[in-house]
Amino acid sequence: MRSNYRVNATTQFKVLSCDQLSEIQSATMEVLERTGVNIFDKEALELFRKAGAKVDRNRVRIPSHLVEWALKSAPSRVVLCDRNGSRRLFLEGHNSYFGPGPTNNFTIDVFTGERRKVRKEDNRRTGILVDALPNIDFAMDLGTPSDVTATLADIHAFEALLSNTTKPITAWGFDVSGYQTIIDMCVAVAGSLEDLRQNPFVCLYSEPSSPLQHSEEAISKLLFMAGQGLPAVYTPCVMAGGTAPATMAGTLVIANSECMVGVVASQLKREGAPVIVGGVVTIMDMGSTVFSYGAPELSLLQAGLTELAHYNGLPVFGTAGCTDSKGLDQQAAIEGALSIMMAAESGANLIHDVGYSEYGSTGSQLQMVMANDIIGYVKRVIRGIRVDQNALAVNVIEAVGPGGHFLAEPHTLAHFRTETTNLDLVDRRRYDDWKARGELSMGDRVRERARQILETHKPKPLEKEARSKIDQIIQDAENRVGK
Repeated sequence: MRSNYRVNATTQFKVLSCDQLSEIQSATMEVLERTGVNIFDKEALELFRKAGAKVDRNRVRIPSHLVEWALKSAPSRVVLCDRNGSRRLFLEGHNSYFGPGPTNNFTIDVFTGERRKVRKEDNRRTGILVDALPNIDFAMDLGTPSDVTATLADIHAFEALLSNTTKPITAWGFDVSGYQTIIDMCVAVAGSLEDLRQNPFVCLYSEPSSPLQHSEEAISKLLFMAGQGLPAVYTPCVMAGGTAPATMAGTLVIANSECMVGVVASQLKREGAPVIVGGVVTIMDMGSTVFSYGAPELSLLQAGLTELAHYNGLPVFGTAGCTDSKGLDQQAAIEGALSIMMAAESGANLIHDVGYSEYGSTGSQLQMVMANDIIGYVKRVIRGIRVDQNALAVNVIEAVGPGGHFLAEPHTLAHFRTETTNLDLVDRRRYDDWKARGELSMGDRVRERARQILETHKPKPLEKEARSKIDQIIQDAENRVGK
């Protein structure tokens, strides 16, 4: 036994010091009190007014004590379940989970390689791939379907996921009506709203409009979810140099200020309502003016925003596995891998946009399949090095001695599967074997694996009663639109 023994159970990573986090939080409080934010929802304005905020038409200035109260009220952990009710994602501390992103306009067809508009079949394929890939923990639609009733694209995309994976789903909706329809589908599966609250397999998200504006659509959806007692993500998308200062610290102040508005609003609606902060925080590329998903600043800013969320005791929505590349190439692999490593090292909880390509315009299922291996690689790195008497293996080393080998040792048999990682797509064959098997590149193997999953994987179907109710919910929505 020894005293004062310290262990690094995982790798160590930090972008900001405690003092720097305190400075950014203080600057956030100053912006909310002095500059304020614009809010365009009547219910939200009334909630802030009654709570003591200064409301001048749509401009709301929020006192620091109100933010501090909301941070104490908001849960520090949110648990998401799978469709079967099993608790799967524990959004707290530095636990990290990965999934694709939403609402892309285009997709890369896995079978033809064509870049085209998204169809509902693509959302179905995304659900199947998410269901099969072991390192993809939750589902998002990876594209807005263009072959359905346009105003119901949100509920059609959600239904495609709900029907093709049992994993938790993070989803979006155009408005509160869409949110209600999505929740109705979830209740059809869960049995009741109370059962869904107890074991939520869905969280819905909305976005403020940077800088410092909260539309009626955005904040009303947040208030709806808070009123339902269901988890919501409030996720600013901030561009350094465009919708935020060019400095990284100033950009974090804008993003954090917008997050804090979401936290306060949700708690004013229902104390203890589960809310997840975070977002997509990156640069506007001054050459192309795109919202860059592959910039190193994205990973740096996301790590900073994650640390701010930890500082405030809140679950955090992160971004990784994405690229500005237009195809499955070396740039896509580099940007995807580095962002996944940074997001996991910083401890973001619900990490989305795995599979985003072309600066978010295109959802690539191939990028997601490749990222599945990258995430497996990163998870092993994050797990770190175990140091105990068994792992130090002094007695085994003594038994083998100089010049021996460890292949036949029971200790090797007991540990090699858990200590080392065998990835699905990474090729470690000897050259002659690789050549004999067709000289496949990583891209070739990704395409082959994606097609194999889509052709053979059979997700667990919905129960017949739930299936019937969901079909009726969709039909009722179509009938309302048709009137």
